[in-house]
Amino acid sequence: MRGRILKKILDAINLLAQPTGTTISSLCEQLDIDKRQAYRVMETLQYDFGFVIDKDKPVLGNEVRYYLDKDFCKRLLDMKVANLNLSLTEIIALYFLKGHSRLYKGTDIEANINRAFAKLDVFVPEGLADKLEKVKSLLITNTKFVKDYSEKDEIIDIITSAIMQQKTCNVEYHSFGNDQIKKFDIEPLTFFEWNGGLYIFVRVTKHGDIRTLAVERIINLSVTSNTYEYPAGFDPDALLEEAFGLVYDDPLTVKIKFAADHALYIQERCWAKNQKIEVQKDGSIILTMTTSGWFDVKKWILSYGADAELLEPADKRKELKKEARRLADLYK
Repeated sequence: MRGRILKKILDAINLLAQPTGTTISSLCEQLDIDKRQAYRVMETLQYDFGFVIDKDKPVLGNEVRYYLDKDFCKRLLDMKVANLNLSLTEIIALYFLKGHSRLYKGTDIEANINRAFAKLDVFVPEGLADKLEKVKSLLITNTKFVKDYSEKDEIIDIITSAIMQQKTCNVEYHSFGNDQIKKFDIEPLTFFEWNGGLYIFVRVTKHGDIRTLAVERIINLSVTSNTYEYPAGFDPDALLEEAFGLVYDDPLTVKIKFAADHALYIQERCWAKNQKIEVQKDGSIILTMTTSGWFDVKKWILSYGADAELLEPADKRKELKKEARRLADLYK
């Protein structure tokens, strides 16, 4: 996603706000999109953001020209931001967030952010703005392991439009589990990022269950005319919080013993909302937690080698024993 969708919307607004408006061909050329995407951007502005867009009838074979309604455009231009009386801590918080704008480096979004802060600088004491610039360096955004979505622009655009209009989609998806291409209908719910990857929560129309799809594995996607209701009680934030990693399934209570060398590190973090840590006489600790996503928990335990021992549940302990034997055989 990386701001590409927002950039297209901002560029479209600028073109439509011109006194002479714009045409579909011009939108395609300026935004580097096809006609279908151009019409989708127009629909998004009208139906999702409430923009009033008028059009003129074509004259002598010329294209239809679209433009923002003059009264609507005037209201936008007349918008004024009141004196907000921002406190110093509030201004510092804004500059702190500015440090994350590197995600949009080199884009029009970055230029808009910089212009907004240039206007904010007018209201702060002289010289303070330069000092506040240091605040954004307090936290650096790490882009290591970030996946490349440069070839998925159209798919991301389509999903975004489908989410906002609550339309179902036909998807062709590469399932890594069995290395198969599967086709099914989905109800796209929300995007989320995880360790440099872009994912989406969807409800599978046929079964009604919530699943996670990796955007880079979506091969083809098309929006249908069918609409859906957002699932009652679905809370993506809670779902991500309950899962140990990216994979989530039935809740699972595990008891893990960590060697003394790792005790401090384990104690410093919250691994699950429901957890308990018992310190042993030899300095080792026993972590008991309830979470979901055994696949991720299993990989995490194995990453500590002999310094982490799964005590419970018994069936998962047997599974790890089997895995340990396979690993030992590998290094014979």
